Amino acid sequence: MSSLILRTVARLLLPILVLLSLFLLLRGHNLPGGGFVGGLVCAAAIILQMVAYDTATARRMLRGSPWLLLPLGLGLALLSGLAALLWGQPFMTSRFVSVPLPGGGALDLGLPTVFDLGVYFVVLGTVLLVVLNLGEE
Repeated sequence: MSSLILRTVARLLLPILVLLSLFLLLRGHNLPGGGFVGGLVCAAAIILQMVAYDTATARRMLRGSPWLLLPLGLGLALLSGLAALLWGQPFMTSRFVSVPLPGGGALDLGLPTVFDLGVYFVVLGTVLLVVLNLGEE
């Protein structure tokens, strides 16, 4: 498709959608959002680029194969569960660290965030594998 309007809107929406996906990822676990929804929104941003330009442009944006996201995500999810064993707690037990933010407030990061990041990468990789392969046919 060679619509100038679509290409312009896709270029403007890309950073907004990626930031929204990161917001949903970090907001997750205790509130609506998380790795699954964040991964879907990020995949939608890349799919929009594929529709506006072409599949090759979307693949260049990834700077790698979507296949690499799957073991990365699964590894992070597994590590988040195994990390609790280091503290002598059952598998997948939560541990949190509060990170102060500039301007006040704090961001609670912990093992559920690492698990959500793993889910984010698995969802992103899976959706992009399917859609990019369909787009090339």
